[in-house]
Amino acid sequence: MGTSVQVTPLCGVYNENPLSYLVSIDGFNFLIDCGWNDHFDPSLLEPLSRVASTVDAVLLSHPDTLHLGALPFAMKQLGLSAVVYSTEPVYRLGLLTMYDQYLSRKQVSDFDLFTLDDIDSAFQNVTRLTYAQNHHLSGKGEGIVISPHVSGHLLGGTVWKITKDGEDVIYAVDFNHRKEKHLNGINQASFVRPAVLITDAYNALNNQAYRRQKDKEFTDTIKKTLRSDGNVLLPVDTAGRVLELVQILESCWADENLNYPIFFLTYVASSTIDYVKSFLEWMSDSIAKSFEKTRENAFILKRITLLVNKSELDNASDGPKVVLASMASLEAGFSHDIFVEWATDPKNLVLFTERAQFGTLARMLQADPPPKAVKVTMSKRVPLVGEELIAYEEEQNRIRKDEVLKASLIKEEESKSAQGADVSTSDPMVVDASNTHSLLDAAVPHGGGYRDMLIDGFTPPSTSAAPMFPFYENNSDWDDFGEVINPDDYVIKDADMDQGAMHVGGDMDGKLDEGSASLILDTRPSKVVATELTVQVKCSLIYMDFEGRSDARSIKSILSHMAPLKLVLVHGTAEATEHLKQHCLTHVCPHVYAPQIEETIDVTSDLCAYKVQLSEKLMSNVLFKKLGDYEIAWVDSEAGKTENGALSLLPISTPAPPHESVLVGDLKMANFKQFLSDNGVQVEFASGALRCGEYVTLRKVGDASHKGGGSGTQQIVIEGPLCEDYYKIREYLYSQFYLL
Repeated sequence: MGTSVQVTPLCGVYNENPLSYLVSIDGFNFLIDCGWNDHFDPSLLEPLSRVASTVDAVLLSHPDTLHLGALPFAMKQLGLSAVVYSTEPVYRLGLLTMYDQYLSRKQVSDFDLFTLDDIDSAFQNVTRLTYAQNHHLSGKGEGIVISPHVSGHLLGGTVWKITKDGEDVIYAVDFNHRKEKHLNGINQASFVRPAVLITDAYNALNNQAYRRQKDKEFTDTIKKTLRSDGNVLLPVDTAGRVLELVQILESCWADENLNYPIFFLTYVASSTIDYVKSFLEWMSDSIAKSFEKTRENAFILKRITLLVNKSELDNASDGPKVVLASMASLEAGFSHDIFVEWATDPKNLVLFTERAQFGTLARMLQADPPPKAVKVTMSKRVPLVGEELIAYEEEQNRIRKDEVLKASLIKEEESKSAQGADVSTSDPMVVDASNTHSLLDAAVPHGGGYRDMLIDGFTPPSTSAAPMFPFYENNSDWDDFGEVINPDDYVIKDADMDQGAMHVGGDMDGKLDEGSASLILDTRPSKVVATELTVQVKCSLIYMDFEGRSDARSIKSILSHMAPLKLVLVHGTAEATEHLKQHCLTHVCPHVYAPQIEETIDVTSDLCAYKVQLSEKLMSNVLFKKLGDYEIAWVDSEAGKTENGALSLLPISTPAPPHESVLVGDLKMANFKQFLSDNGVQVEFASGALRCGEYVTLRKVGDASHKGGGSGTQQIVIEGPLCEDYYKIREYLYSQFYLL
C-alpha cells in the first residue's frame, strides 16, 4: 500500500466554525490550523483537548483568529506542546492579531482564558518557512517533507504541501486565484494530481463580480456617503483583509485627490503597518516591481492615519470620515463602540466586507432584512474609588500577609531540616560533646556557638559534608594569549532577538503602542461596568464581498485542474458542502469525502510505493539527458536484493527488449507557433488548430490535467499529405521534445 493517511476534523465541518484538523501520515500527527471564534467558546475545543497531547507538529495557514486563535489556550491548558510551522507574516501578524483580541476583551471584561505571556509563549515555538521551501522533518517524521505555498487570501497565507514517498497531501483552504493589489493568486501548477486534497466548501454557492467592478462599487458607495455628510465604519480584522482595503482606499484618495480623513483604529495599528512594510517580498508582483523602480513602499500610508486609542478618534475634527476598526464581528473592540455611537444617524454607513461569524452582532446586522433595533452591552473598565478601593486594598494586604506568613513557615521548616541533617557523625565540623566535653568548654564557652557562627547568614546544602562558602573551580582552557574564548557564547540568537522585540504591541523597535502600553501598564485597581442598551439601527448597512476567496465557478475549475486522487471537503455550510461533493463526484474524482467532527477517514493511496537502490553496475551504463533542472534516462533492469535485504535494481542478464520511443516534454502551441515563424514557416491559429504552411495542420487532443478519474492522455496530431512540408514540420515538432 501507499503512504498511510487519515484525516480527523476537530472543528469546522458542515458549518462555518473555526478550522482545526488532525492529519496523520504514517503515524505522524499534524494539527493543521488551530482556530477559535470571536466568542472564545471553550466547548469548541473539546475534540482538540482529547488529542492535543498526541500532536507532533502544528501547521498554521493564515494569521487570523479562525485559523490560529486557539493556539495560546491549547499550549497553556490542553497539553499541546508540538513545534509550530508557519510563514514569517503568519507568525508576526498572527501574534498581533492575538494581542488585539486580548486587549479588546481585557478592556471590557475579566478575560482570563489566556494572557499576553501565554501568547508570547505559544508563538516562541513557531518555526518560520518561506514559500516553496522544502523542510525535511526528522525523528518520528523522518521522510516527510512540508512546504508552504501561496494561498492568495491573506498576507503570508499558506497552502501546505506534505510529501511522503513521492505522494502529496495538499491542505488548501481559503485560497484565491485572483491577483489583488497586495497579493498574488494561488499557483495552480504546483498542485497537479495530489494523492489527497483537503479543501473547503465555504464559497461553493457564491459567485463574484470582477475585481475592478467590485473596487469601483466599493469606493463609489463610500464617496456617496461622505458627500452626504455621513461617516463610514468598516469593521475589519486586525491584520488580514484590512490590508487590501487600505490599498484600495489609498489608491482611490490619491487618484481623485480626496481630502476626507481615513483612520485605521486597532490596539496594534502602528505595529501592524510597521511589520507589513518589511514584507514586500511576500506581496504581489506589482508592489515588488513598483518598489524596485521608485523605491517607494506601498504601505507608507500618506492618506490614512493610524490610531491605537479611541480618544484620538474622538478628538479628531468634526465632519465626514472613514474609520477601519477592529473587530469585524462587532463583538468587542473599537468597532463595537463606534457602531453604537453612529448607528442612530441615517446619514452614516456601516460597510461589511466579509461574512461575519454565526451568533455575532455583525452577522445579525447582515440579515436580510436587517433588524431595526438591536440589544448591545456597553462595558467599560473604571478605577475603583471610595469604599470599593478601601475594601480592595484591605483584601490585598490580607493576601500579602498570608503569603509572607506562609513563606516564613516554609523557610523555618527548611532551616530545621537542614540543621537536622548537619548534626550527624559524618559531619567533621560537629564534635561529640559526650567524649570531648572539656575540650569544647575550653575552646567555646557555649557548646553550640562554633557551629552557629559558621552557618550564620546562609543555609548549607543538605548534601554537603560540612558548612562552607561556595567555591567554583575555573576549568577554562588557556593558551599563550590567555583564556580561550568561544565566539558562540557572544552571539545573540535569533530567538533572543525576537523575544527582545516581542514586547506587547509588537513594534519593530520593541516599543509599545501608546494605547496598548497605557492599558497594560495601568496597574490601578479597576472593575468592569456593563450597561444593556437597545440601539435603534437607522444607519445604512451594506455587505460587499472582499473576503479574498475564489468563488464557486473558480473553485470547481481549480479542483478539476488539480485532479486529486482523493478529495476531502471541510469548512462550509451543510448545503454548500453537499453541493460541492456532488459536483466533484461527477466532474473531479470518484473518491470524495465530507467527514463529521471526530470522524476519522482513511484516505490512504491505492498506489504501491517501494524504495529501491540503484546498483553501481546499472548506473555506470545509464546515459542521462538534460531536461530543464532534471536529468532523465531510460533504464532496463531487473529487481534483486542487496546483502542487507534491501531491494535493488540490477542490470538485466539478457539483451534488453526493444521499447517504443518516448517523447518527454510539454509543448505550448503558442511557443511552437513562434518557433515555426522564426524558421520561415507561415503559421496561424484556425479553429483551435495550428495551420502550418498550405497543407499541414497540428492540433492537441485530450487534456492530461483534466478529470481526475482516469489517467488522462494528451496527443498532438499532425494532419496533411505526405509532402516535404509535412516531414519538415514533423522534424521541427520532434525537436521540441526529448526522445528516449
